[in-house]
Amino acid sequence: MTFKYSVTLPISGGNKLSRFKDWADQHVPDVRYSLPPQTPIKTETMTVRLASLEERQRMLQAFARSSQM
Repeated sequence: MTFKYSVTLPISGGNKLSRFKDWADQHVPDVRYSLPPQTPIKTETMTVRLASLEERQRMLQAFARSSQM
């Protein structure tokens, strides 16, 4: 599967990948995404790759509504 679109989300602290997966399962369970293999603890953002522009929009809307990860 090709993930042509991306969104960079603000997320800090440890366990970014598992926290994002938990958040995505709750808020956008049907959105297809790809995560980086790992993220440094010091970074304040994370880029998520998405399969379609519509899924990118849904991800951004869900993040704006919850504003917590």
